[in-house]
Amino acid sequence: MAIIDNAIYVDGVRTENPQSLSETFERMRERGGMSWIGLYRPSEEEIREVADEFGIHALVVEDALSGHQRAKLERYGDVLFMVLRPARYLDEAEEVEFGEVHVLVGPDFVVTIRHAESPDLGRVRHRLENDPALLAHGPEAVLYAILDEVVDEYAPVLAGLENDIDEIESQLFEADVDATQRIYELGREVIDFQRATQPLSGMLEALLRGSDKCLVGEELRSYLRDVLDHTLRVSDRATTFRTVLDNALTVESTIVARRQNEEMRRMTELSIRQNDEVKKISGWAAILFAPTLVGTIYGMNFDHMPELHWLLGYPMAIGMMVVLGFALYAVFKRKGWL
Repeated sequence: MAIIDNAIYVDGVRTENPQSLSETFERMRERGGMSWIGLYRPSEEEIREVADEFGIHALVVEDALSGHQRAKLERYGDVLFMVLRPARYLDEAEEVEFGEVHVLVGPDFVVTIRHAESPDLGRVRHRLENDPALLAHGPEAVLYAILDEVVDEYAPVLAGLENDIDEIESQLFEADVDATQRIYELGREVIDFQRATQPLSGMLEALLRGSDKCLVGEELRSYLRDVLDHTLRVSDRATTFRTVLDNALTVESTIVARRQNEEMRRMTELSIRQNDEVKKISGWAAILFAPTLVGTIYGMNFDHMPELHWLLGYPMAIGMMVVLGFALYAVFKRKGWL
């Protein structure tokens, strides 16, 4: 069933628990009270039934059916339509999960349409039912309580994000740890969190500006100002988180670049050492090649090689080997190969 809870309140006290929407509409007008209908992922037929009974604008119905709306506040005649983006921190996955709740507030009714597990609107209803004086303020009191619950649920999210950022900061200067991907992913979550929370301050300011027209009492305006103060603090912390992550990403990029430069320097030094070894090996190979060449030529034993029958042929060959060897050694030594 899409209807999670359905009640009629008179002077802040729950007086009726209708079993159907049609009974709710009938009994609400008979008692002259306020109805609060809680829906969880309702069907199109159920949304249109509520819209037809309360005269809700077709655009609101379209938004409520499609879901995936940004946080916003719109007024259609005497009906307020508010979209809120609650959030909760998942410890195991170390990520933020966002929900969506639509709130329709009219002169004598409140309709909440929840598209996710959070916020816990049952807890909001229980809190208001235990405070009839607050609930007696009417639909605006329900709207305040829902806003307060959503903003309060941001506190554990901020704590989880702050803990992740602290872990990242401690990893930045650890050897062999590349935190770039985690910083980027966490930065995306902070941006999504900002998109969910930043519109709230403007929405609350608009509610406070229009509170006189809606005949909202001073006590309820004080509650709304308190929620606005909490919202601004949430936005400030989210902005701080984003700045810290931007700085962390810059530092991480610098550290990675430095590590890459150090690795390139080590590779360059190794290459230079290898080149020096190659030069030495090449130099000695050339030195040894010279006498080998001479010895190979004079070892052919051709009959018509004049030097074979020459008395100084052997000393000349040996001398050539020695001279070529020393000459090549001197050349390579001067060039730094040896």
